[in-house]
Amino acid sequence: MLDAAVRTFAERGYRAASMDDIAEAAGVSKPLVYLYLNSKEDLFTACIRRESDALEAAVRAAVEPGAAPDRQLWKGLHGFFSHVADHPYGWAVLHRQARTHGEPFAAEVQLLRDKLVDLVTGLIADAFSRAAVPAPAPDSDPASDPASGSAPGGLPEEEVAALAHALVGAAESLAIRENGRPGRSAEDATSTLMNFAWAGLDGLMNGRRWSPDR
Repeated sequence: MLDAAVRTFAERGYRAASMDDIAEAAGVSKPLVYLYLNSKEDLFTACIRRESDALEAAVRAAVEPGAAPDRQLWKGLHGFFSHVADHPYGWAVLHRQARTHGEPFAAEVQLLRDKLVDLVTGLIADAFSRAAVPAPAPDSDPASDPASGSAPGGLPEEEVAALAHALVGAAESLAIRENGRPGRSAEDATSTLMNFAWAGLDGLMNGRRWSPDR
């Protein structure tokens, strides 16, 4: 039933899809749909939660604990892009439907995003911990004030969180562009984002910080 609902919502949109459509696609009666889920809103919410849980699980399962930091990030991103490519209807529900119909649906997607940001924050913090970069000089970055708190490796916690938000946002944006694009694979998308992000992260881990004063 949820498979049919996800496909119907993805293809027709939340407002246009009807419980009759979903029941027909699932091969069940409409009263049976209502027996398990009281309304179209409840059914759509159940679809969002299922697809969110599946995407988060795919990313977490892809990360290799103990691997080199760039390998961990590569695997996590590859898990993300692979899952999106393999589940286009689920991705459409999450990022074309749920986000455009306001609360409470957008809040459900935000929960997923928060979980992914937390995961990536941990990966970046772990990478800097292994690199053991000395903290930037106080006059080079106001965020490096010890009172603000520092992640392992000397990078301020707030900056680690900001990097994670930026990376997750970039992954979402690239997935929207790449999904279903002819000739592009999950490997291509992962390579694109790694080449975009890792050079900067690697520079920070080695004490190289870009400055507009250069």
